Amino acid sequence: MNPYEYLETHRDTFLEELIELLRIPSISTLSTHDDDVRRAAEWMASHLKAIGMTTVEVVKTKRHPIVYAEWLGAPGKPTVLIYGHYDVQPVDDPEGHWNTDPFEPVIRDGHLYARGATDDKGQTFIQMKAIQALMQTGEMPVNVKFVIEGEEESGSDNLYPFIEENVERLAADIVVISDTGMKSLEAPSIVYGLRGITYVEVEVRGPAHDLHSGSFGGIVHNPAQALVEILAQLHDEEGRITVPGFYDRVVVPDAEERAELSKTPIAEDKLRRETGIPQSWGEAGYALHERAGIRPTLEINGLVSGWTGEGTKTVLPAKALAKVSCRTVPEQDPVEIYELVRDHVKALTPPTVTSEVRLLHKGHWAVVDIQSPEMQAAMHAFEFGFGKRPTVVREGGSIPVVGSFQSALKAPVVLLGFGLPDDNLHGPNEKFTLACFDGGLKTLVKFYETVGAQA
Repeated sequence: MNPYEYLETHRDTFLEELIELLRIPSISTLSTHDDDVRRAAEWMASHLKAIGMTTVEVVKTKRHPIVYAEWLGAPGKPTVLIYGHYDVQPVDDPEGHWNTDPFEPVIRDGHLYARGATDDKGQTFIQMKAIQALMQTGEMPVNVKFVIEGEEESGSDNLYPFIEENVERLAADIVVISDTGMKSLEAPSIVYGLRGITYVEVEVRGPAHDLHSGSFGGIVHNPAQALVEILAQLHDEEGRITVPGFYDRVVVPDAEERAELSKTPIAEDKLRRETGIPQSWGEAGYALHERAGIRPTLEINGLVSGWTGEGTKTVLPAKALAKVSCRTVPEQDPVEIYELVRDHVKALTPPTVTSEVRLLHKGHWAVVDIQSPEMQAAMHAFEFGFGKRPTVVREGGSIPVVGSFQSALKAPVVLLGFGLPDDNLHGPNEKFTLACFDGGLKTLVKFYETVGAQA
């Protein structure tokens, strides 16, 4: 039996196992789910042992554990380090948008619905299954190491020290990550670039405590009003970010690269259907796919101030808070971006209030060489798995660990992602399309076979 026959024969079993994993509510951002996160880590470790890894360890950290595993039984063959994460986003759903229980997986109309189905339990799972198929059906083409963390959705604070402290242990010829997506089943694509991130918290303070809005409204500058006045000045009327120096380091891809990226445009009507917006928005002078991939952004992620409960309370709040994220591109530095935003907010703050900008999280952008042997192997594998040669795209999201692996291990990183734009990552009714599940398994097996043959 070859590995592709093995995948087909064991497909139903694989889906049953994935459903078992998806039932674990491993929400890393909520301490009430710490036991569930630990349970998911132990499930991963147990499964890695079952598929044949010779070393498996659940590594304790200051918060959630990292699962490490390896099989090094192919001397002379390349070593592949596979990264994934077993934690998931929260499922707050006050308006009832989830059609089914997010932790009771359901297969419906060719899709598997559950929190984590694509991001990233499902994609990490098929990495394990591809290796299992290879191990069970013949000579392994590569050596394998796994690093699967439990804090990707909450900042990966303990992963970076782990990488720095274990550079020799993690040494590999290629790093492979399945935590991205492709444009569609009909037009598969490979992500070769990711934006970085700078995440800050902006706080504006006024009076020492909340005040009666009738007694003090009109003579005390409301911090909530002051905050939105500041935030409104961070973009101009054409969608450009007004922070001085923000664009100074930005490198615009050359004409050849922009032409390649134009092969996977974002259509205005499709964007409207997928998002429910009346019209697109963004920086003038760039196409939609460029705004979402090669240009930096500054987004308000949340606003909190004053009375937000049921009914009325005529309060003039003492403070107001905003969460703001900047997606960065080559060659922007995430710390420098924080400093520029901090200084600009300070300059915009009127004397009637005070402000503070705190850095909460940062991560570097990453770009992979399209012409590298590893990327060419990935394109060959995608063509085998999905029946069409893929295009290449720059992804708007961030996976900060990509840059960390590149700098610490000096190894190329290949992003083999199988999600779709409508998989609702981080949102209600997250799903994994079963055609992507099947095609992804075939693609991964072919990729490892191809990489092994290149050695």
